[in-house]
Amino acid sequence: MITASQLRIGMAIKYEGQKYRVLAADYHPGRARWVAKRTYACRIFPLRHFGNSLRSDLKLEEIPVERHALDFLYTDADQCYFMNAESYEQTEIEKSVVGSQAEFLLPGMKLSVEFVEGLPVQVLFPEFVQVSVADTAPPIHQQDSALKPARLENGANIMVPLFIKTGDVVRVDLQAMKYMDRVKTNR
Repeated sequence: MITASQLRIGMAIKYEGQKYRVLAADYHPGRARWVAKRTYACRIFPLRHFGNSLRSDLKLEEIPVERHALDFLYTDADQCYFMNAESYEQTEIEKSVVGSQAEFLLPGMKLSVEFVEGLPVQVLFPEFVQVSVADTAPPIHQQDSALKPARLENGANIMVPLFIKTGDVVRVDLQAMKYMDRVKTNR
């Protein structure tokens, strides 16, 4: 058991008989010895959000979160398939759990996956990925900061500077889904 004042982002808890993942936790000074804690959580299955103010001394049951390194195999219409390289056990994860970053999955990519009571709840992507540009307009070398659309090898579309050409490898910030810089390759 933990108290509400001990909640941290990423924890899994049981609250009023439901399992939740803590997405944010803010402290607000209250009166006397009480501290209100505004907690934003996501019910693990089915996905649903709630926001509650909790007394700091409220007792909650913490659920352990396990993290495993898995290799991405392939995807179909609704599922992404991963494999544990040590046990060869395969895990199916719904695309809704993987999120919008699913389009950046490449076969053989090793990622950490978080599990709560045996169920996958989050796929942890690196902050940046390197992806080849599959198609974009011919390069223009100008000094301004104008951008043009580009389609990446995985099918994702982002905006890139005018000097980027088809075949260039670019680094993409997955949180913002935006171009960071061009990767120098030995060609």
